[in-house]
Amino acid sequence: MSEPVRQPFHPIVWTILYFPFGALGGFVSFPLTFLATQNGMSISEGAWLNGANMLSQWWKWTWAPAVDVTLSPKLWYMFSIVTSAIGILAMSAIPLSSENLPVLLPIIAIASLVNTVVGMSLEAIIAATTPREDISRNSAWFQAGNLGGAGLAGGGGLFLLKALPAPWMTGAVFAVSFLACGLLLLAIPDVKRHGHEAGPVVAVQGVFQDVLALARTKGGLLAATLCFLPIGTGAGQGVLMQSAVAAHWGAGESDVEWFGLISAAVNAAGCFMGGALCTRLGPQRAYTTIGAALAAVAALMAITPATPFAYMAWNIVYALGVGLAYAAFTAVVLDVMGKGSGASKYTIYASLSNFPIWWLGLLLGRVADASGPSAMLLTEAALGVLGVILFAMSGRLIAKTSLADALPEGA
Repeated sequence: MSEPVRQPFHPIVWTILYFPFGALGGFVSFPLTFLATQNGMSISEGAWLNGANMLSQWWKWTWAPAVDVTLSPKLWYMFSIVTSAIGILAMSAIPLSSENLPVLLPIIAIASLVNTVVGMSLEAIIAATTPREDISRNSAWFQAGNLGGAGLAGGGGLFLLKALPAPWMTGAVFAVSFLACGLLLLAIPDVKRHGHEAGPVVAVQGVFQDVLALARTKGGLLAATLCFLPIGTGAGQGVLMQSAVAAHWGAGESDVEWFGLISAAVNAAGCFMGGALCTRLGPQRAYTTIGAALAAVAALMAITPATPFAYMAWNIVYALGVGLAYAAFTAVVLDVMGKGSGASKYTIYASLSNFPIWWLGLLLGRVADASGPSAMLLTEAALGVLGVILFAMSGRLIAKTSLADALPEGA
């Protein structure tokens, strides 16, 4: 029996390259969201900051084919980290207030839109270069960059916004770090754009044919169903970071700073645990198991005594579960999507999965405003359990269809 072919570089490369994607989102959902209610915004208005960040995340499938058929993935990556650096610098320079929301929300939305290309370009490369035996391993390192970046930009961003003389300086620190990450492109192989020899029209047709072929498999359809459901979203985390919500547990600014920094390591640990669990249980079974566990964590956080220690402890457990869920999601998608049109196929799944994060985050903000943080967490838990039940029912129905189980090898 031949030895499996391993990629010729350590997968920590994926972690560093994916850092700008997670860091920009983490900067919005941690420090900006926390400071929002300190600066006179309501919990719902604070939730809209993260809502603006997530808006493009579930529409990005509409421009994903452009990444597959135009520039090479590496060129798209460099374009996106430069423009993301400009975006985080701009959003850090706008004073936080209700009056500035009409300016701040479009800046966040546009920066997030451009930042999606960081993910798309890497997804195209990782799909084309990952041996099947490395899927779970690469998924863990990949999502460690996403969630670790969010945590570091969260805790570190809040600290820097308070410590540096001017807020724009914090944005400048992260902008420089984004550009530095691009140096790791030298470590990974070049991947040609989809249909580079056929012309743009034929290339786009090829992308859609690849996507349709995936949708006509049981694995592809079941993975898509999973993405629509509020399972393992971690949507409550953005609301929990708000100053007014943290105060319910008696937690303050230093608690959120420390949690942001700790969560980077906790999320990364969760990603590696999620990769291992996917290897043991299979990606789809692991993802639903993790989703059910996250629902239990939310419920327990809601009903246990509200103290600063409980706030920190439950948020750490929650962050661990989010790391598990994100690694499992990546493994689910890489397991079914095949090699071709990587940016488009992965992005469609990622877009679908971001839709419940978007609407659930806004819903939880409204529930927290109207009925308090405990009711918000119980709402998240109930919807998570409902999602797991619906997925189990969907799996049984799809299994009875005449669709192919998976794409042909190499498709």
